[in-house]
Amino acid sequence: MKHILGISAGFHDAAVSVVREDGEIVFAGHSERYSKIKNDPRIHPDLLKECCEYEFDTVAFYERPWMHNYQQWRSGQRLYGPWTTKSAIREYLGSWYQHPAPHEVSYRHHLSHAAAGFQTSPFQEACVVVIDAIGEMDTISIWQAHYDDSGQAQYKLVWRQGYPHSIGLFYSAVTKAVGLKPMEEEYITMGMAAYGNHLGCAWMRDQYVADTEQILFKKNLHIGFDEFELSFIHNEDIAASAQILTEQLILNVMKHARELVDSDNLVYMGGVALNCVANSRLGQIYDKIWIMPNPGDAGSSLGAAALAYRQRLHWRDAFLGHNIAGVYPVRDILDRLIADRIVGVASGRAEFGPRALGNRSLLADPRGQEIKDQVNAIKRRQKFRPFAPVILEEHAQDYFDMPRGFESNPYMQCVAVCNEPGRYPAIVHRDQTSRVQTVPRDGSGIRRLLEEWFVLTGCPMLLNTSLNIRGEPMINDRSDADRFEQRYGVIVCS
Repeated sequence: MKHILGISAGFHDAAVSVVREDGEIVFAGHSERYSKIKNDPRIHPDLLKECCEYEFDTVAFYERPWMHNYQQWRSGQRLYGPWTTKSAIREYLGSWYQHPAPHEVSYRHHLSHAAAGFQTSPFQEACVVVIDAIGEMDTISIWQAHYDDSGQAQYKLVWRQGYPHSIGLFYSAVTKAVGLKPMEEEYITMGMAAYGNHLGCAWMRDQYVADTEQILFKKNLHIGFDEFELSFIHNEDIAASAQILTEQLILNVMKHARELVDSDNLVYMGGVALNCVANSRLGQIYDKIWIMPNPGDAGSSLGAAALAYRQRLHWRDAFLGHNIAGVYPVRDILDRLIADRIVGVASGRAEFGPRALGNRSLLADPRGQEIKDQVNAIKRRQKFRPFAPVILEEHAQDYFDMPRGFESNPYMQCVAVCNEPGRYPAIVHRDQTSRVQTVPRDGSGIRRLLEEWFVLTGCPMLLNTSLNIRGEPMINDRSDADRFEQRYGVIVCS
């Protein structure tokens, strides 16, 4: 059978996706998992080896290279190289490239985001909102999407905001201002916000935002803040104020989208869609929400393939990457949890997206005061960072106040207030919330594990965080798992 290869590369977090001619997503993986370089912008040869068994008739790139270079020039950055679709594809695929060459196509950056969301969603029609730092010259776009009578996905751009007016660039500038790495550690800024006071939000809005409805900023924050501008506020207060302002701006975009597109269905994509604290407020405007679990640029490798395919993709779950063969080791994991209360798991196909969902996870008993500190010590990370609970879906409402629109939340895309924080301190953040992952009755390994854990303990959840060596992405294969065991002394079951 013929296949479509989708590529996202050249900026950060390179990835490839493979879509079969019947719409099946047969593979999707991140380059960083192979190179061990976080957010690796280049396609790693070992990632391409995973695709060798497929025959491609189309290669699709996630943005227009000439437009990306134009944006780089406009923002005063170094040009990254290829100017044409053909040269970009051949540079990133290198000697692996097939001969004769398959059909080569590229698409607009934000359109690739939109397609990755809409064509994996359960909706026949939807309003699609894309918010990121910058894609070509777009920073926000609103689309009307539907399938026509022949099943072809159709997209109409109804509103956009352009560079340098960017919610994503604002949040990245704040991330840099609080001493973290922009375009990588924004999720840490989000966690830090719970420890601060947001009384600086109004000042920050007046200082930097010219129009909160049209999302116009007073200065280009691509270059960050001047050193003295935020120095009189504690880092935690900067993060808290920026988080509240970001939420307000996102909600204004969503209200505008609701006015422009007559649909009850929201598809939300772009890197800003990873802000799960802000996502928890989307239910104020929409009842039905879909965020593909890899909404950033890596996920646009799937978006480019979706645009080339043109019809609805067969989305089942996010386990699309490298496969560690074997049956999910439920009994071995339970034995280690009972004995040590903490265990790693590396089994089945790797998650496509930034969050561990049970196949490349560090799991722990969420009960007890000491567990959080023990897991933090293993992962060598800041003590203020929160951990997520993974819970049987039918029990989620008993333990958490799940936000509207996220009653089912299998991809950790929102936070919810914990009803009994004192009983489960390991998975509750400073603000009493948890980034909940619900697991439906899908027969998955993590589902069977939770069911048996519940029978043994009466507790329907576990602490779940990504299994990775400090400074590296999530582990990919069994050799990575062995290195993790040797370095941290934690058993990893496969």
